[in-house]
Amino acid sequence: MSTPFILDTDTAQDDCIAMLLGLLDPGADLRAVTMVAGNVGFEQQVRNALMTLAVAGRLGDVPVFLGSERPLVRPWVSAENVHGDGSGGLGMDFTGCEPEREHAVDALVRMAAEAPGELSVVAIGPLTNIALAVLRDKDFARNVKHLVVMAGSNNGRGNITAAAEFNVYVDPHAADVVFRAGFQLTVVPWAPLTLRDAVFSRDQLAAIATLGTPLARFFERVCSATLAFDESVGIPGTTHPDSLSVAVLLHPELVTRAGAYNVQVETSSELTLGYTAMSWGVHGLPENARVVEAVDAGRFHALIREMLATETTPDRPLSGLVPEA
Repeated sequence: MSTPFILDTDTAQDDCIAMLLGLLDPGADLRAVTMVAGNVGFEQQVRNALMTLAVAGRLGDVPVFLGSERPLVRPWVSAENVHGDGSGGLGMDFTGCEPEREHAVDALVRMAAEAPGELSVVAIGPLTNIALAVLRDKDFARNVKHLVVMAGSNNGRGNITAAAEFNVYVDPHAADVVFRAGFQLTVVPWAPLTLRDAVFSRDQLAAIATLGTPLARFFERVCSATLAFDESVGIPGTTHPDSLSVAVLLHPELVTRAGAYNVQVETSSELTLGYTAMSWGVHGLPENARVVEAVDAGRFHALIREMLATETTPDRPLSGLVPEA
């Protein structure tokens, strides 16, 4: 039985791989892609999403809705120093590739209301669109079956500041709204989970490169800038928390340990802005999230490799995506 869901994304690097999993996994029913300001410039994010659809042979099959182009309160902060343009310099003819006219927040509210309790959301960027949907419709959190967010660190290190993970730091006020909203909520954190269980080493990347498929070449290209950055800061490979978040929704058996937590977001301190304080049940605070603590890393890596081995016929040629001689 397939899992219907919406992917809310700031498409760059692993967001692209997360989208591919939603497009190609046999258990996935990706109903829509909603775009939010995050990793790279908004227009570039949209182009990256369209190229991902094209390389999967699904251009035009899944609607793309444009959402918030800035956080609720603060100025937008990018991660272009990490991801470059998020696509490894790939290009495509975008003629005729028009996003939907409906705003992403309206689409989220409408689609959840049309199928209350049936549609899940995976949010792998800042939580601006999700917070606005909560503020727009008091029933939105109840209508969403399951919200999976790639957000925060479990009382661990950040990746944009010492205290904060990027998605929460970019829009901490939105994250605060979301964690208070009453969703059936699962959190895939940056540390320690991603850094331990969702890193592809050089050897694993080399094995993927031997697959020779358009998807494998796409993976290698879009992850190249992030690989260089990750290695420069001591991470032994590329990080893939976004595709792990989609995998956790589609394959819950991947989760080997999770706990019920009270998660609160720091919204005022200059030093710890965006910090996710995750209380593990000993402080008398009400639980508001299930936090993933460990996954079957081997099975996750195999799942991504199996997906990238799929032969696809790209809908349009991507400049820079050519077979090795």
